[in-house]
Amino acid sequence: MLQVQNVQKSFGQFMVISDVSFSVTKNEVVALLGPNGAGKTTMVNLISGHLRPDSGKILLDDRDITTAPAHVRIALGIARNFQITQLFEELSVLDNVRNCIFSKEGRSGRFFKPAGAYRGEKSGAMSVLETFNLAQFASDPASALSEGDKKILDTAMAFALNAKFLLLDEPTSGVATSDKFKVMDTIISAIQKQGTATLIIEHDMDIVEEYTDRVMVLAEGRILADGASSEVMENKEVKETLFGVSD
Repeated sequence: MLQVQNVQKSFGQFMVISDVSFSVTKNEVVALLGPNGAGKTTMVNLISGHLRPDSGKILLDDRDITTAPAHVRIALGIARNFQITQLFEELSVLDNVRNCIFSKEGRSGRFFKPAGAYRGEKSGAMSVLETFNLAQFASDPASALSEGDKKILDTAMAFALNAKFLLLDEPTSGVATSDKFKVMDTIISAIQKQGTATLIIEHDMDIVEEYTDRVMVLAEGRILADGASSEVMENKEVKETLFGVSD
């Protein structure tokens, strides 16, 4: 599905990503962990097309997308959410999803018009809302949702772009502890139905251990460890880097 091959990225003389290689396969949910400044956000921006690597390759379904701009990658099936939700809070929940479908179909020039002005995309948007258990809120303004449901809607909007590969940046950040598992249960269920490959940036180890198939730890721009959560968390370097614990 997605392959990152020997990618490097620097800003001035500061090397942020150093010769990083990994892959994520269809149906796989992979967590990307690392301390602040490790290069996690830079890696997400490289994959989504908001940055270009200095060297190396990025492939989606064996197609080289290394230099493809962000809108081309969206059309090919790469979608992302954001740590801070990017909703149109004055619009209905349905219109938030439907406007994503409009932008996917090249109608972004009308992106800020109420979706009721158009015909045809409602059933697709409703199907996405049903997948994410948000259909009952379709007519409500996005501003009326709980913080947990706003995070779910943010992911649903990315999902509406027919994502083959989904980038999730801390999908439970800002969500009450009592709601975080509901949020992840909903998101992971939708991902599994679609068979979407997913890379999650996450700091919450409960989420990582419960919902991901594999864990990668990024530190000082390189992959420190890559494997099952139970194995990676026993790695001496990982313990020192993430938790400041030394044996």
